[in-house]
Amino acid sequence: MTAQDRQQRKTLLVVLILNGLLFAALGVGGLVADSSALMANAVDNGSDAAVYLISFLAVGRAAAWKRRAARISGIMLLIFAVGVLLDVGRRWIYGAEPVGWTMMALALVAAAVNLACLLLLRRVQSQDVNMRAAETFSLNDFASNGGILVAGALVMWLGRSWPDLIVGIAVAMIAAKGGVEILRDAAKAARQTPEEPSDA
Repeated sequence: MTAQDRQQRKTLLVVLILNGLLFAALGVGGLVADSSALMANAVDNGSDAAVYLISFLAVGRAAAWKRRAARISGIMLLIFAVGVLLDVGRRWIYGAEPVGWTMMALALVAAAVNLACLLLLRRVQSQDVNMRAAETFSLNDFASNGGILVAGALVMWLGRSWPDLIVGIAVAMIAAKGGVEILRDAAKAARQTPEEPSDA
């Protein structure tokens, strides 16, 4: 394993742990605050943690193995997006009473953590398809946190739940866009690199 591989594994392990902690914190917060946007962000960070684990295991392996790992990452993001949209639909039908200040507080914490993850990933100089996917996840999460912050403020100001639902949909759309981009990146890498046997 090269020095760059070791650096990639160390960075991915750190962001994996941070996203796992965010998944737990945002999940509890989403339940307490009855927030679709927070729950969407929690599931997003949980899926990110799973993808970071896949990417962590892909470091140092054959290019074909890495491309398969990236495809799994993209598919997981698309599945997550569909799940979030279903949850938003459920809350729209049955109603929800999100707590704005809880949404804003957790969004600020999550934004700080996701920004740290993004900066860590950008310090790793790599054209690896899985590292690019990991950077896409952190950038998407950071953007989602900004949306939740705005939604929380609107919920407090208007006393209505629709800003929370709209941001939930936006988070799903951001995830879907990221998933499509990762799948395209993996397909492009496959065209540029001849197939080779994957590591056992």
